[in-house]
Amino acid sequence: MSKEIFSPATLPPPSGYSHVAKVSSGTLVFIAGQVSADASGKLVGEGNFEVQVEQVFKNLKLALEAAGANMADIVKMNTYLVAEVGQDDVAKLRTIRERHLNTSKPPASTLVVVSRLARPGWLIEIEVIAAIDR
Repeated sequence: MSKEIFSPATLPPPSGYSHVAKVSSGTLVFIAGQVSADASGKLVGEGNFEVQVEQVFKNLKLALEAAGANMADIVKMNTYLVAEVGQDDVAKLRTIRERHLNTSKPPASTLVVVSRLARPGWLIEIEVIAAIDR
């Protein structure tokens, strides 16, 4: 598999993400947006942003493993935060994200603030694309 993750010097320096993820061969794995719910669908960490972020990353890991991938295989990440999440919480998100991702070659990423997610109580949703050699 050929996978390159980089940030061209001609773009602004990224902080915790890469600008480009290029996959020339291999298999792409698309993981639907994961929220802070356990296997029974129950909300985990109501009102607690950090607990919800940890659950989301746990769910991403489980989904990737089910597809034969792991967190280091992520090439693209889209994160959605509800508007009530404060700017200070973004730093908490980055700290938790760094524990789960390849920090030397982080995935190309997008962070979007939305008015709400599909269910009340959810504060964050993350979807990813991984590239594997299978």
